Amino acid sequence: MIDNLMYEKFGQFTDGKWHQSSDKGTYEVINPANEELIGLASKATPKDVEKALKSAKLGLEKWRKTSPWQRAYIIRKIADRIREKQDLLAKWMTLEVGKPFLEAKGEVSGAADIFEWNAEETKRIYGQTVESRFEDTRVHVYYQPVGVVAALVPWNFPAVLSSRKISTALAAGCSVIVKPDVITPGVVMEIVDICRECGVPAGVVNLLSGDPPTIAKQLISSDIVKKISITGSTRVGKLILKQAAEKVQRVTMELSGHSPFIVFDDADIQKATDMAISAKFRNNGQVCISPNRFYIQENKKKEFVNLFIEKTKKLKIGDGMDPTVQLGPLTTKKRLSEIEELVEKTKNEGAKVLLGGKRPKGFNKGFYYEPTIFDDVKDDFTIMRVEPFGPLVPILSFKTFDEVITRANNHELGLSSYICTNSMEKAHRASELMETGTVAVNTPLVAIAEAPFGGIKQTGYGREGGSMAIKDYLNVKYTHLGLKG
Repeated sequence: MIDNLMYEKFGQFTDGKWHQSSDKGTYEVINPANEELIGLASKATPKDVEKALKSAKLGLEKWRKTSPWQRAYIIRKIADRIREKQDLLAKWMTLEVGKPFLEAKGEVSGAADIFEWNAEETKRIYGQTVESRFEDTRVHVYYQPVGVVAALVPWNFPAVLSSRKISTALAAGCSVIVKPDVITPGVVMEIVDICRECGVPAGVVNLLSGDPPTIAKQLISSDIVKKISITGSTRVGKLILKQAAEKVQRVTMELSGHSPFIVFDDADIQKATDMAISAKFRNNGQVCISPNRFYIQENKKKEFVNLFIEKTKKLKIGDGMDPTVQLGPLTTKKRLSEIEELVEKTKNEGAKVLLGGKRPKGFNKGFYYEPTIFDDVKDDFTIMRVEPFGPLVPILSFKTFDEVITRANNHELGLSSYICTNSMEKAHRASELMETGTVAVNTPLVAIAEAPFGGIKQTGYGREGGSMAIKDYLNVKYTHLGLKG
């Protein structure tokens, strides 16, 4: 069970041990469901960051010499242990993020799958022999760990996103310094502690809890860090990229999204609305792959809207610890204010509110907001350009295939897109033409352990998940070997 002293056994993690910050500083972690204090988490100082850097440097020397089979054994143990602690991790997440407990359990399961996948990838870092043009030489290509990795983890999916970065770094033979968001330190702390439990050597996995910009800046400015993996906003990603350029560090960036959701008139509208609700209202819309622009072919728009409203009305709002709740609160007071401002702006620009548009009645505490559906939306509205990161649904219509593809692609972000159709021709054509890193056709699922995940355009570059992810944590080396000395 989690109690009021939930952060006291954790803090900063370096050299294989937990300790409080050098100046004993802390920060508050708030439950978004009731605005109550969960606990005081340790706040890292510059001294703590330097300690983590030295720890990771020493850890790298040990781990890169550990055989792939041994690394795989340990990583698989971590996956199993995460599954054993599923309820505990889910409780952490519900308390810190606000997402429903059952949804949180699903995320924990996904985190375990990621570790399991990378346990196998560890043993499949294949080199290559290239035929030389010279008979007395040989060409060998092989991979080596990139070095110390700084993993910057956001708050919305703390278990999955920290697991992607930690497990891939471990699989590649890298050491890693994990920086969780101040909103969700506990979830990530528990996963790091599981790494310790399962035999990851001291210094290989490290954690710094505290102010994200301060810690990130110090990590990136260090010669010890050779790679940065960040999941966050495009604004923050650009700042990180500028800093990394000074050291020519490797960067994997999964940034903001603004996913189109396209429903063609041959689609099953019942299934399309179920898919829309599942994809849109997961974590109350606070998801980078959340559909944010709904394009419905004009002769099916009325049917889709009516059914979507009917089903959305049945969603229960409340504290995620209640097993009957399907929509928890927004995660912060700031997020709530931003959603309220965007709703007002959307109305002022001419949109009509079909459902929601306000805080729900009966909730005197907590950062709750009703699922909100808009009609009469135009492509140039603010909500069609700015990532809403909340339960907001702007609905538009379209006439033709070519028209909707053009409109959907007319955005600077390119993470995910969703297609609903019973036509295999449309499914293939649309998925090939969409300017996004991932496409979901007739399914709300996009991010799975065995597939590469990431975006294009200003959503960033690099991939997490699948067999491609580990390559971002490896350096390529080629040896031209002369057989005669």
